[in-house]
Amino acid sequence: MTASVTAARSYLYVPGDQPDKLARAASRGADACILDLEDAVAAANKPAARDTVATFLADAPTGCQWWVRVNADTPDVDITAVAGAHLTGVVVPKADVDLLARVDRLLGDAERAHRLPAGALVVFALLETAGGVWRADAVAAAGRVVRLGLGEADLAAELRLQPGPDKAELWPLRSRVVLAAAAAGLAPPVGPTETTLRDPDRLEQTSRLLLRQGFRGRTAIHPAQVPVVNRVFAPTDEEVAAARDVVDRLADAERHGSGVAVTGDGRFIDAAVARSAREILDRAAVDG
Repeated sequence: MTASVTAARSYLYVPGDQPDKLARAASRGADACILDLEDAVAAANKPAARDTVATFLADAPTGCQWWVRVNADTPDVDITAVAGAHLTGVVVPKADVDLLARVDRLLGDAERAHRLPAGALVVFALLETAGGVWRADAVAAAGRVVRLGLGEADLAAELRLQPGPDKAELWPLRSRVVLAAAAAGLAPPVGPTETTLRDPDRLEQTSRLLLRQGFRGRTAIHPAQVPVVNRVFAPTDEEVAAARDVVDRLADAERHGSGVAVTGDGRFIDAAVARSAREILDRAAVDG
């Protein structure tokens, strides 16, 4: 089952100028693929990459969300080239309010040109500048934005941070993005890429940290990362069973006139606890 646009767990970056990798992308198991016109493509290859991605999307297979990461300095050229019925939306790097307003207009023009319903093309806003993070609330409220992401490499460079192995220096910024998404009523944000490719244990550990910090998905730069990301951001059978027990016990208590209950192992349950349990059940329904 394909995850909904706002509930994808894994977003696999695919270089837009490599047709062989585009052709295999749908079989990699990711909920979503980001066909990259930005960092993964050398400047000289960007025109060819636009044509390659446009050709691919014209007959793209189903079962995967197809996003395109545009360039912050050429969103008009990129969107005009790749827009169409198979495109889920665009990933906007270095997202800020002015850029997102421009992208909103461009996507509206593309929808009319391709006779798509208004609002069909959506935006994944990638926060990777100081200004973007500082105004994360306004970015989250911008037109068409359905999800936020965090680009920590660019952000750390701009802020002159030197993150340690656990990247604790970036945790306050992660919290700001999680808070902005929640305040705007968006789905939880997407965590940054793990750049260490040959260490699945580290990938799992850093992904579980992101899960605890409020993220509900992650980008990947190699297909081998996708199964780990999918597993971490999908509730386990035990978590689903415990969540169902919480919801059922509180519902039974409410039928008997009480707003609180207790689990079998003696933990207190109220509406806030049940809300967290329902979030697990909702994710399980999407993942299943």
